[in-house]
Amino acid sequence: MSRNDDRAKIRRGAQPRRRTPSGKGKRRTAARKPLFVLPAPVAAVARQTANYGLVALLLGGVVVGVMAMRLPQMIGIEAGEAIGRAGFAVKKVEITGIDRMDRAPVEDAAFSAQERAMPLVDLSAIRGRLLQQGWVKDARVSRRLPDTLVIDIIEREPAAIWQHRQRLHLIDADGRVIEQLRLAGTPLPDLPILIGPNANFKVGALDRLLQASPQLRPMLDGATWVGDRRWDIRFRSGETLSLPEGEDQARTALAEFAARDGTMRLLGQGMLRFDMRNPGRIIVRPAQESAEGEPGPGARRAVEHRGGEQAPPVTATAMARSI
Repeated sequence: MSRNDDRAKIRRGAQPRRRTPSGKGKRRTAARKPLFVLPAPVAAVARQTANYGLVALLLGGVVVGVMAMRLPQMIGIEAGEAIGRAGFAVKKVEITGIDRMDRAPVEDAAFSAQERAMPLVDLSAIRGRLLQQGWVKDARVSRRLPDTLVIDIIEREPAAIWQHRQRLHLIDADGRVIEQLRLAGTPLPDLPILIGPNANFKVGALDRLLQASPQLRPMLDGATWVGDRRWDIRFRSGETLSLPEGEDQARTALAEFAARDGTMRLLGQGMLRFDMRNPGRIIVRPAQESAEGEPGPGARRAVEHRGGEQAPPVTATAMARSI
């Protein structure tokens, strides 16, 4: 073989040269530096805060577990019972402020506190049970050491009797039902009887209406709230007065009726109904009507209001014919 062939073999068998990594490759393999490094004191504070948070989390878990086991309540009950055994237990219930209502519901509301340790008596719960009673408007419950529970009742003031769904209910000025009244065996209170749905919530409106004509209040027997919009006033002498819609219009009509009754004696003269729903007119319905409800000899007549003219007193017969 020639020298040239030997050189070629040597070149082919020689190890390849290793390339030195360029600067671009160095940048790729170099470790990335953090964008922001906390100072050493701040990092120490952060680690300490994290440790405290972990401890607080563990303590919170322990507290939740203890609460789930009701250990504080059990300890409190045991301490209260110990105080009760020392002589501070409820043995008497003193009730004040009762005038009309029965004592039994009040005693039932406080019964759960009997023979219990005074610190364990839930005054708010007793007051809540008392406020559910119809007669109780407000109640104050307090302890009188060592062994007395004091209950002071503020009763509701009856204002009217509400007839609804063939039942009679005693109500106050706010329309709150105090109690249901018996239809037989017990005399009814001397209060006006209100009839109709939602009539119990119109006690204040009826009172304002009568304030404009106080002379008619002693003659009032009751009232019917008609169609949830107007009043029919019933008098003790048997007549019914139909008033127009609207509180102002009804007040004006009632005041005018009261003035005419003062001069003409409309009430107690054998009339059945006075209708003042149409402004400027009074329609009189006499009591003498046929059984079928048709007008009798003294048919309904309308009274035209003559401004400034005062009519003289007339009898019931003359009224039916001329008014």
